[in-house]
Amino acid sequence: MASNTLIESTSVRRSPAEHLAEAMAQGSTAGTVQLREIAFATQVGVRAVPGSGGFAALAEAVGTGLPQQVGVVAGSVEGTAVLWLGPDEFLAIAPEGAELAAELVAALGDEPGQVVDLSANRSVLELSGPAAPLVLRKSCPADLHPRAFGVNRAITTTLANIPVLLWRTGEQSWYILPRASFTEHTVHWLIDAMSEFASEPVA
Repeated sequence: MASNTLIESTSVRRSPAEHLAEAMAQGSTAGTVQLREIAFATQVGVRAVPGSGGFAALAEAVGTGLPQQVGVVAGSVEGTAVLWLGPDEFLAIAPEGAELAAELVAALGDEPGQVVDLSANRSVLELSGPAAPLVLRKSCPADLHPRAFGVNRAITTTLANIPVLLWRTGEQSWYILPRASFTEHTVHWLIDAMSEFASEPVA
């Protein structure tokens, strides 16, 4: 007999890397390199042509403005940030539970542009520690030197032969955003690449 009990969606949802949490912790090394998932981050795809009414409305509503050059990030990892993906394409990232998509849709109104909730489209992995750039360089073709890739810069590149968004969130921290379906591959590759730095696992 069918049950009439309603189950809260948050009680059954699973993040793309939830089942890999223990493996990431075991592969991490205190003070050297750590890997973890930033689960359920709010992600909103935004499209608007610079100079248009839609661009102006969205730039004001997001609170950080919209970046207008490749690699530029408006905002910061502590709150809402907007990554440049193309001349008229951006990805806004905010903490879990943010009502960002609804707010931007309302702000856009009838102006030309597009707002799409993409929170389930990509996973968000954080690689941090002084050895993080060495791990990334094993398979990322981008120039990761601080002179070329400073803090709060983000680009589309590849890692472990798959496309990712790579965002340098701090001097020793990076967000890696693969498509959700490539999360397991990315995590396992990173754990393997981190293995040479293993000493004492992070508790």
